[in-house]
Amino acid sequence: MTVPPPERAPGPAVIDGVDVDVVAAAVRGCAGVSGLDGGWFGEAATYLPGRTVAGVLVDDGRVAVQVRSRWGVPAPDLAARITAVLAPLTGPRRVDVVIADIDDPPAPRPRVPARAGSPGPDPGLPPV
Repeated sequence: MTVPPPERAPGPAVIDGVDVDVVAAAVRGCAGVSGLDGGWFGEAATYLPGRTVAGVLVDDGRVAVQVRSRWGVPAPDLAARITAVLAPLTGPRRVDVVIADIDDPPAPRPRVPARAGSPGPDPGLPPV
């Protein structure tokens, strides 16, 4: 196993008293979150020496998280879950939740044709 030189090792990810790695992990663990979203150009990210934490910003007394939601999860419910999970991690800071994208709906299940010999309407006869 190789260890990166000390000048390239990831440093602490604490910005203004908030550990952005812990925030990111807590948000990813919320039911309904598909993942964190850093935006098209990486504008929603915390930049640290040698790395970024996509989808988490700490500034001006607030913590903002930008997420991708799973299909079918009501946005207000998801935002409330995330805000509640982050409350003990962010202290008195306001938490802003941005739902940047939503997963595609699940693919429809293929129709299974009726088996031969099973009772069912005959499409060639008019209804009775």
